[in-house]
Amino acid sequence: MLEVAAGTAGPRRPARVPGRKALGMNDSTVRIIDPRTPEERGREFLPGMGRPWLLPLYDAFTRLSRVRPLHDRAAALADVAPGESVLDLGCGTGNLSLAVLRAQPAARVTGLDPDAAALRIAARKAARRRVPLTLVQGFADRLPVEDGSLDHVVSALALHHVPDDARVRFGQEAFRALRPGGRVTIVDFGSADGGGHGGAGDGGQDGGHAHGAGGEHEHGHEHGHRHGRGRRRGPGSTGAYGRVRGHDRGSSGVAANPHTARNLEGGLLRLLTDAGFTDVREVDRVQHRYGPLTFVQATRG
Repeated sequence: MLEVAAGTAGPRRPARVPGRKALGMNDSTVRIIDPRTPEERGREFLPGMGRPWLLPLYDAFTRLSRVRPLHDRAAALADVAPGESVLDLGCGTGNLSLAVLRAQPAARVTGLDPDAAALRIAARKAARRRVPLTLVQGFADRLPVEDGSLDHVVSALALHHVPDDARVRFGQEAFRALRPGGRVTIVDFGSADGGGHGGAGDGGQDGGHAHGAGGEHEHGHEHGHRHGRGRRRGPGSTGAYGRVRGHDRGSSGVAANPHTARNLEGGLLRLLTDAGFTDVREVDRVQHRYGPLTFVQATRG
């Protein structure tokens, strides 16, 4: 069953997404919730394929570029236990959320993304699979959950598109939302040290998992991105997200792109450490045609 909650007509008090003790939905319920504030409704965001009209191609592109092994690896590293509550940041069309549910069908998963069209696709996919999923329209710097209500925060290939100030706020929000002992698991472009600029044979570890699997980023096209609300920001343009040029091939393109460059040489590790997390570490690394990917985990003490 697909349920759509909290319509968009007029201002209202923001909804709260229930945490691990309150997510009481049956095995076939998929919900879409819109708790955005009036101010958030006008915010820009970067669509999944860079341009809104390309969204129908999103899942076909990820299949062809073999991104699924990255989602499966992230879900395995998260190691979610039955009944635990998981928030998937930047869930898009729901691929990581569904990977978590494949790994642990008894998990309670919520996907968060600003793109309503992507959330509708995610809802249809979850409904077809008859798995429970809550989908929330919102942004990384305001997680609409209660303090200490989550067991896991996960994210795949999304955080590097979040502006600098919102990234900092995301770290703080994830720390607030996780219970003591809760864990964050992120896969994104980046590296834990200066070794992230090498090629596939230059010391990148694959851990026997997704190395060489393609792992192509959904925004890997060499084109300018278009922000939400239909406004084009082509190569070299600036805005809340800085330069929005599409990722160039190879790790040199990752280093040159302002979004992905922030994650190199331990950028994600610093982000989580500064937010107060402990046991912050890179747990896996993948090298592919668009540059280094790092899997990072941290614990809320």
